[in-house]
Amino acid sequence: MGMFDNIKEAMAARGQAKKMEAMIAKITATYENGGITVVAKGDMTIDKIAVAPAAYDEVKAGKPARFETMLLNVVNGALKRARESVQSTMMREMQANGGLFGR
Repeated sequence: MGMFDNIKEAMAARGQAKKMEAMIAKITATYENGGITVVAKGDMTIDKIAVAPAAYDEVKAGKPARFETMLLNVVNGALKRARESVQSTMMREMQANGGLFGR
């Protein structure tokens, strides 16, 4: 195997990695509970948080810790769903392409 074969292989692997990054960037996962909705993206960032007026009732009742716990749980739920979507997308892509580097 010559030097150019190694370079071609590295470029192909880089191209595959860029393709996977683009696929992951498009993944979103939504989790909703108690009037709180969170949308997480495949890159493990939060895209959106929406809170229905009723969800603020705990805060108005003098129990902000309950609201904060609910918010934390919904954020973590959305991130978990996003992570699972990324993993299943990567597995599907790897199987379709005969492994990580398309052999």
